[in-house]
Amino acid sequence: MPLIRIRLRSLFAFVIFLLLCNIAATAAPDGKALFMSNCASCHNPLKDATGPALQNIDKTFPNKDWGYNWVHNSAAVIASGDKTANDIYNKFNKTAMTAFPQLSKEEIDAILNYVDNFKAPVAAAPAAGTASGGEATESNGWLYTVITLSLLVLVIILWRANQSLRRAANEKEGLPNEKEIPIYRSKLVIAVFSILLFMFAGYWLVNGAINEGRMQNYQPLQPIFYSHKVHAGINQINCLYCHAGAEKSRHAMIPSSNICMNCHKQINSYSGEGEHALKTAEGKVINGTEQIQMLYRYAGWDPVKKDYNRDANGNILATPIQWVKIHNLPDHVYFNHSQHVKVGKVQCQSCHGPIQEMDEVYQFAPLSMGWCINCHRQTEVQFANNNYYSIFEKYHAEIKAGKRTGVTEAEMGGTECQKCHY
Repeated sequence: MPLIRIRLRSLFAFVIFLLLCNIAATAAPDGKALFMSNCASCHNPLKDATGPALQNIDKTFPNKDWGYNWVHNSAAVIASGDKTANDIYNKFNKTAMTAFPQLSKEEIDAILNYVDNFKAPVAAAPAAGTASGGEATESNGWLYTVITLSLLVLVIILWRANQSLRRAANEKEGLPNEKEIPIYRSKLVIAVFSILLFMFAGYWLVNGAINEGRMQNYQPLQPIFYSHKVHAGINQINCLYCHAGAEKSRHAMIPSSNICMNCHKQINSYSGEGEHALKTAEGKVINGTEQIQMLYRYAGWDPVKKDYNRDANGNILATPIQWVKIHNLPDHVYFNHSQHVKVGKVQCQSCHGPIQEMDEVYQFAPLSMGWCINCHRQTEVQFANNNYYSIFEKYHAEIKAGKRTGVTEAEMGGTECQKCHY
């Protein structure tokens, strides 16, 4: 009996050791995950996008602390008159970078380490031990999990064996054995199971009620397969060329077919299959040239005559494209695109996600009240060199005196109910 107890203690200690090793392994910041969640919407490791290519960009920083300050609040660094900061700002058309005060220095280092070691993916035959078209295993976490579960099963087996040996020893010595109750009839097990069931049911009901009416990841089929990745990503067409209302009015505006025809009078076929084959979310291959021909039918364009089809009165025989709206806010919510794009200098990707990487657009963010308020609490406005905020003399004086580095939208009244529900 003492020998069994010693072995059980050893196994228990070993299991605890493995769990601690797993915790330590996962405690370090994940540079890839941090990059994808914070930087990928505006940056690419290898080439310029909305912002500069990030690979080895830390080598261009005057010093390490400068890089931390830039990530935490680029607007403050620019406002200080720093030459490097202003050169970057001017090079990228004075596009304001989102502030990330929540990122620690260790997390910033992890992101920089990831982009510095990033290599462009190459199409190759899958290596042994990898799934077809997948990536090689980066860690042995699954192995530790299997070992841990196996040891837990072994502990249970040994515990049951110990119980059986104890009962046999009691019978041999003439000592009474307590009646063994099946685990499913144990009051403790029933109570714990009931509590857990109640908690999970409550979480499911509350979470379902909170998300009622939200449409995150909504991705409807559109009448024409329009790839934002081809237009905004590969061909670098500015979002405001098509959505001209985004910086001028409340609505971003869905472009009419004549906006498309400004380019597609000359571009009548899709020749980018080699660089980027068009596919739906289900994997169905799309013929890009056929989609352009469909656009011609909507626009009333005759590609042979290179002119519009007209009726007897000279009116163009065009049909409006019935695009399906994706981003829908409740009727009682007021949202103004120009206030965010023109005044706040907010990038499209902040709300719409990595739109330049989407073939079929989907709703990236939940667009809930909590999501908007958290953005207002965390995002610093483009306060310097912005005439819209010139009347806030107190904040300008505090920035000049060094009492603060920036101003969030919440401090400008961005969390007041009347801001969106007046």
